Amino acid sequence: MKNTLLGLSLLLCSTSLAAAEELHLFNWGDYTSPELLNKFEAETGIRVTTTDYDSNDTALAKISAGGTGFDLVVPSAHFVQIYVEKGLVQKLDLTRLPHHGNIKPEWMDVEWDKGRAYSIPWQWGSTGISVDTAVYSGDANTSDIFLNPPDALKGKINVVPEMNEIVNLAVMWAGGKPCSEDVAVLKKARDALMNAKQYWLSMDYGTTERMANGEWAASVNWSGETFRARLANPNVVYGYPKEGYPLWMDSVMLLSDAQNVDAAYKFLDFIMLPENAALISAFARYPNGITGAEDFMPADMQTAPEVVIPEASRAAGHFLPTCAGKSMDYMTAIWTELQK
Repeated sequence: MKNTLLGLSLLLCSTSLAAAEELHLFNWGDYTSPELLNKFEAETGIRVTTTDYDSNDTALAKISAGGTGFDLVVPSAHFVQIYVEKGLVQKLDLTRLPHHGNIKPEWMDVEWDKGRAYSIPWQWGSTGISVDTAVYSGDANTSDIFLNPPDALKGKINVVPEMNEIVNLAVMWAGGKPCSEDVAVLKKARDALMNAKQYWLSMDYGTTERMANGEWAASVNWSGETFRARLANPNVVYGYPKEGYPLWMDSVMLLSDAQNVDAAYKFLDFIMLPENAALISAFARYPNGITGAEDFMPADMQTAPEVVIPEASRAAGHFLPTCAGKSMDYMTAIWTELQK
């Protein structure tokens, strides 16, 4: 009987320990390197479960509702302060992150998280235009592609359903700045979006495969998604709208109600090692914010036009601020009308 009880006790203890060695990551779809997760589990014994989301708004709504069981989330820069202000994430204990100094200086003291008190870089990139040059060989470096489409692209265009990026692309095309409250600019942006919608085939996220296989001839798209599409279809090019385009960085944050805090800190420190950050980039094809990671990344990322922003296009890129007040009201009204 004693042996039986001892065996049962050891089994329960073992099960409890195994349950503790878990981590739950809430991240964008098709954005987490399986090789990275396998390496992390092999080195730490911690098993990472990932759950995908398709937009910042979707992720925020789910986290805000509570009870998710997630430990880490990966929002874009203009959502970081929203998470902080809502109390959804906890300030990082930097003493538990010995590799925190590996964050590149330009990504350390960022506007959305001074000194990286709450977030760790994941990847960064831009939102621009993918075009299949077999269908259209004109200028891809303009938001006219989706706001005033050439005849060759009408009915063949996808627009990713991200409110902040799409409305602000239209605002910049109309001559305004992100989070504008200029009614004349906003009306021009709204009218252009509403008129152009008739020429769009879809508003969807599946940009890599559908651009690669020719289902779409153009799409408002992210730089890394376009890079991956080009690797499968050399006719795909990436355009940086000369009227203005969003830059962004996604970062990992520790949720306030995280259950696996120790495992989360191990993971956060793990992804700040350059060879591990490189695995993230090699999979999704975006650069990251970790010093020395380039030395471990695929050679084709060193010169890829989707990664290395052309000199002529750099000034047109803007990190989106966190829109609030009237600007958010206007943006939401435009987006709501566009969805009808």
